[in-house]
Amino acid sequence: MTSDPTPSVTEATLTDIATNGIWGPDHSVSQAVVDVSRALLASLQGEEGIALPPELSELVAEVRRIATIALPRITTQDGIRLSAFSIKLTDGAPHPVVIVPAGWNPYGWLPFLYAYLKLAQRGYHVLAYSPRGIGIKGWLSTSEGFVDVAGPNDWADGSSVIDYAQEALEPSRIGFLGESYGSGISQLVAANDPANRVSAVVALSTWGNLATSLYNNGTRHLKAVQALIDFTGGPLEEKFDEATQQLLKDFQSGQNLDEVVAWGTERSPEIYVDRTNARGVPTFISNTWHETLFPVNPVVDLFERLTVPKRLNLWIGDHGAPEGPGLAGLVLGVPFPGLAEPTREGYEWLDHHLLGADNDVPSWPAVNSQSMFTYRTVAIPGGTKLITVPARRETYESWHEATTGSEVWYLTDANGTGDGTLTDKPTAGWSREFEAGALTSSVAGELLKTGQQEWFGNPKSYEPAKFERGQLLVWSTDPLTGSDEVARRIRGAATVRLTVRSSVDAATVIAYLYDVAADGTARIITHEPLTVTDLTPEVDTTVSWNLQAASYDLPTGHRLALVVNSRDPLYSYAGSDLPALTTTTISSVSGNEAKLELPLG
Repeated sequence: MTSDPTPSVTEATLTDIATNGIWGPDHSVSQAVVDVSRALLASLQGEEGIALPPELSELVAEVRRIATIALPRITTQDGIRLSAFSIKLTDGAPHPVVIVPAGWNPYGWLPFLYAYLKLAQRGYHVLAYSPRGIGIKGWLSTSEGFVDVAGPNDWADGSSVIDYAQEALEPSRIGFLGESYGSGISQLVAANDPANRVSAVVALSTWGNLATSLYNNGTRHLKAVQALIDFTGGPLEEKFDEATQQLLKDFQSGQNLDEVVAWGTERSPEIYVDRTNARGVPTFISNTWHETLFPVNPVVDLFERLTVPKRLNLWIGDHGAPEGPGLAGLVLGVPFPGLAEPTREGYEWLDHHLLGADNDVPSWPAVNSQSMFTYRTVAIPGGTKLITVPARRETYESWHEATTGSEVWYLTDANGTGDGTLTDKPTAGWSREFEAGALTSSVAGELLKTGQQEWFGNPKSYEPAKFERGQLLVWSTDPLTGSDEVARRIRGAATVRLTVRSSVDAATVIAYLYDVAADGTARIITHEPLTVTDLTPEVDTTVSWNLQAASYDLPTGHRLALVVNSRDPLYSYAGSDLPALTTTTISSVSGNEAKLELPLG
């Protein structure tokens, strides 16, 4: 796989994963995750002298005792060879197989090798594989071909992997478990396998609609797509065929977006939901509130359309943060309570639907939602915090049940401080302007990293008083009161309506909703960008759009703040081709007064 010596794994390595998650400094899989998996693989293959903590040594020894390990190459219908890793239980009894398409990362199936061993321990054959094109050239875990981005070739490849599993493992049932890229492929194979052979799916940190995840409200999610390009294990020209290269370049430059949307739509589990329903495939889905790759709203939309046995877990954090440690090397002595739940519940779903386990899965509510940031923490050395009591989780039979009412806050003209207020009475006839095109301190957060810190008890702190007033606008309430310690239970997707005027023919406006504490510090609740084009310069246009859904308890005494700017590092913006800043004006007109509609539960 690599000429480097097999790394030693210590308790410190495992602590790194359990306290920092699976993402490293370059937005790819952390070195600790890779080290654990490489050491586990070498130990499984009988290499002597591998340094592993006792729990991992015992796990390897048990799996070697009950199973055989293989590293096959699976040939697809069009002759591509996929790298795979298999565990075959050897007791002669019938066992189901869990097929694991790898996530989108340079190491293919390697990073979650710990999870494969834990699945074998639970009574499964395991067959993990790297989707076509994924992986570093020359590595054992790299597959041939061009990346198809969960397209029809990947669906057919999934069926080829099932063919191989049936012949090599003779499983009693077939389930799919995937994280990120593998989760979308899992859903799509289950919906499209010609022989309808998939009995259950666990889709972790998944997407519902790839098109709207990457391009929505006229705004391209540039950082997300660039990360996907960078994560494959090679340059764009080597990893994608010419048609996909051109499509990705069109996306980055904002050209031919209708073709991009059609391409993304074809790769969306939501489009095939009727097939999933007709096949009755039990489907377990998870996502995060501050997801920067696959935002939560399309995932909720998909989930609500499913009529099969289903489960939706919504977590604090960002892509892969909740489930990643459990898949990569979560051992005893985890740093905070509840860390094991995201992975454990996925396994229990498979246990019930594949092993026939008599567990609590049939009585689970359809939705289990974790509320930001209701955990309790203590300060630890290094300036960070450690969770001592996990965040509260709420259950519903449908996500729509979470929203039981709403509250409208109207935006006003600037007051004596230069900011506007949020009030319960409509106001009209005012306008406020800002310079558009400059980056400000009001941002959604760094791709993958900010949300990962949230998951571990360290949400990003903002200082709204220091926001650059020339390049953004702020509106806020007075300190709010409510019952007990909670002033507002925000549950669902907030809506913003504004009247926009630009000095040019397009404008990007990004709405951020903040919780502002008495000391002036703030935490982000939700956000969402909107880009409007074909404007007539200096002419008003009224727009409205939904922010990403949230479950957030605003504490008593805190203020709610709405910030609008024009640019965030995650997204495209309308003035990218202009040499200078432009002017965006926000106003409130009679009959279409500027407002924030807040969903309450």
